[in-house]
Order: sequence, then structure tokens, then C-alpha cells
Amino acid sequence: MSVGTDGRGMSELAALLADGTRASICVALLDGRAWTAGELARRAGVAPSTASDHLTRLVRGGLLVEERQGRHRYLRLAGPSVAQLIEDLAGHAPAAPPPTGSLRAATATAALAYARTCYDHLAGRLGVLVYDALLAERRLDRSSGLALTPDGWAWVAGLGVPVEVLRAARRPVVRDCLDWTERRPHLAGALGAALCRRFTDLGWISPGTGRAVRLTPTGRPGLAAALSIPEHTLDPPAAPPPTSGRA
Repeated sequence: MSVGTDGRGMSELAALLADGTRASICVALLDGRAWTAGELARRAGVAPSTASDHLTRLVRGGLLVEERQGRHRYLRLAGPSVAQLIEDLAGHAPAAPPPTGSLRAATATAALAYARTCYDHLAGRLGVLVYDALLAERRLDRSSGLALTPDGWAWVAGLGVPVEVLRAARRPVVRDCLDWTERRPHLAGALGAALCRRFTDLGWISPGTGRAVRLTPTGRPGLAAALSIPEHTLDPPAAPPPTSGRA
């Protein structure tokens, strides 16, 4: 969608995301998967017919794309730039209240805040730790715009990430993305996606529930060594106790 000199496109985009149901649908799709219309209706808590209207508007507005397989209609975010927009907006939204309800709900919320996928890269406290460690070791530099340093390129290659793929990527190699739980940047762009894949291939992280990601027993020392940080800095915080309801 083009913004245009009169800002009309911007106002249309804002209107698309101003609706709570449509915003919930876009946040759900930050896991990078394609969801069916029925799954998104249940996630948003609306009737399938209502969800269908919202999905059509999001597709027409360029935020989602759809694919049809037989009777099923699958939808996903239109690309990394849309995911970046949704995550950035979430990062600027008012902080969510503490989780209420069961211990299970509180634990799930804490797991999501510690580590999760943001479309195709790592987010949450773990994602921010990776970003901060790369800056501290001068593998990333932001003195004149975020960029990989020569040491950074060597580190990426040593980790087993194919640098030729990064250099040929259509999107920026490195880009920061405001984390909506940490309120600080994590690493996005082609490198953010490549590191998330590489950490998974190495067995350092594994999928959790929903968008949550788990740091594995081998991942703790492996990631600490790769990032040149003490292992204890990777420890997740304890889940907060539920504020109401049964445990």
C-alpha cells in the first residue's frame, strides 16, 4: 500500500490495524506460519463469517496473502516487512498488564517473553541478549547505521551461516526490531533469520508452545560460548505467580 503525499495510504493502513480483531490476527501470524481462516477465527474469538470479512480486508490492504488448497483457505503475513511493522507497533503499544489466571497461563506468558519467534527471527529476552552481545563484541556496529563489521562477517562464517546467501538477500542484512516485551531492540533482517535457523540446526533452540522457543541443555553453553557471554546471563527469569484463579 502506497502512503502517498497526502497521507491517505497511511490512514488506510492505520484503519486496518485499529480494529482489535484484525490486530489479533496479525499478531498471531507473527509465528511465520500459514493459518487457516477457521484457526484465525478461533484465535481472535469471533465467528468464522466475521473473521472472513476481516481477512478479506487485510488481504486487500496488502498485509496478508492467501493460498487455497482444496476447501481450505490459508493466510500468512505478506512478508518480513509486514512482520517488522506489526512487531514495531506492538513494541510501541502500552505495556500489557501482569498475567492473571492459572499458573499454567503465567508460565506460558513468561516463556513467550523469554524467547519466541518474531516471524522468522529470534525475539524476547533471548533475542535481545543476542543483539546486545553482538554489539558488545563489535560484531555489529551502529555508529552510522546498523551494520555487520568485518569481525562480524568472520563470526557469522565461523558459525556456519552461508555468507553468500546473506549478501544476496533482497532485504537488509541486519536490522533492529523493537521488542514488544523487552522494549529494546532485537536483531531482525536476513541475519536475524539466518541465526534463528542456525541455532535451530545446531540444536541450541527448539520450538515450544505457540511462538515460544526453548533454549536446550546444549544450547546454553553453546550459545554462551558463541556470544562470549557467561552462561548464567542466559537463564530465564522465574515465571510470575498467578494473580488470581487456581494454580
